Amino acid sequence: MRWIVGALILLLFAVVFRLGLLAYSMYALLATIALSRFFANRWSGDLEARREMNATQVTEGAKVAVVVHIDNRGRLPVPWMLLEDLLPRRALIHSPPPLDVAGQRLQLVSFRSEGKKTIMYQMKCNRRGYYQIGPLIAETGDVFGLYRRYRVLSEPSFLTVLPEVVPLTGFDIASRRPIGEVLMSYQLFEDPTRIRGVREYQAGDPFNRIHWKATASTGTLHSKVYEPSTVAGVTMLLDFHKDGYDRADEPVRSELAVTAAASIAGAVCEMGQQVGLFTNGRDAADRIRTEGWTHQQLHSRQQAQAAGMRDRSERLRPVVVPTERGDAQLFRILETLARVEKTDGLTFPQLVQESAPRMPQSATVVALLSMVTPQHAIALSNLQNRGFAVTAIVNVYEEHRFAELAGPLVAEGIEVRQLKDRAAIPDLCNNCMVH
Repeated sequence: MRWIVGALILLLFAVVFRLGLLAYSMYALLATIALSRFFANRWSGDLEARREMNATQVTEGAKVAVVVHIDNRGRLPVPWMLLEDLLPRRALIHSPPPLDVAGQRLQLVSFRSEGKKTIMYQMKCNRRGYYQIGPLIAETGDVFGLYRRYRVLSEPSFLTVLPEVVPLTGFDIASRRPIGEVLMSYQLFEDPTRIRGVREYQAGDPFNRIHWKATASTGTLHSKVYEPSTVAGVTMLLDFHKDGYDRADEPVRSELAVTAAASIAGAVCEMGQQVGLFTNGRDAADRIRTEGWTHQQLHSRQQAQAAGMRDRSERLRPVVVPTERGDAQLFRILETLARVEKTDGLTFPQLVQESAPRMPQSATVVALLSMVTPQHAIALSNLQNRGFAVTAIVNVYEEHRFAELAGPLVAEGIEVRQLKDRAAIPDLCNNCMVH
């Protein structure tokens, strides 16, 4: 616009003072500006793009190939075009980065009339997460550098990297006994794997309860008496409030908590038990921008680079996978854990308060914590007082720090276990605990 205003002022000056050469120059400049603007708009408007990925959901360590096809639908050649398939900044920081990119996702190209170009690169998925791949941003302009045009050429794709599931040695799969086993004071269920004794047969007892050895020795029918039911399954409470994680230890401790939760869910599902997840973290999918991508007009490269997912979500509700059993339950939990992000919203005591009415008492509550305050301990103690079996897993490396954090929980009579590092996950659910 400044060029146009300046040229018009000079043209008016030339006409008033009859400066023919200056007037001719201004006419040429204005014509050049008009043509430059026309071609810049035309070049960016004639491009179309589509992205192909060989997978949209993978596990940690997998590689994903991305191919972006760009077509020039116009009959005019494009002298230059800067193309960038955007990736979120958080996916490229740390060492190693969550997504380790090999190949060129930023390229300077030119197009012939109705020409085609391809951008190819590969990503190694080093860390679980929910990543936005794209959109493809195009920058072009006239050959004189007077105009720049930015456009979104393709909608983004989304990649889910599921967390690692570490096999746990502390679960006795054969006996079907889950973590946090607690003997009920009333017979809600019975455990057929644990015989407490025998009694005389009563009308209505099924034949599979008959104790044949006792029947043979006494000459009268006797039935087995089972132990009252143990708590079956797990409801996990994952504290993902950002205040509970020291920035100096991130993202190691938060990722360790997610891996532990995924591993517990995997072991419980393998036993055929019910399992669920409640967390005060936020779902990355809440930050998705769902409209306005295709052929969006932008006015600067900063706007183009900011055309990704929103930086934050305002969600203040727990992320919940209801406690259930079934073949698809593990997948639902892993998918949720892949997307969970730290929050500055709900605190852990608020999470417990909001979630308690939705948690079945027939499942052990396993709380994964990186910070323990008196409020945390009181919230879990209140669950115990309501009849829940509660176990706390404290996510901290130092032994003295673990003892310090476990103190308020032990004082409330809550079982406490230490999540020291990844090597400790396989034995996380064995009998080693603080009483």
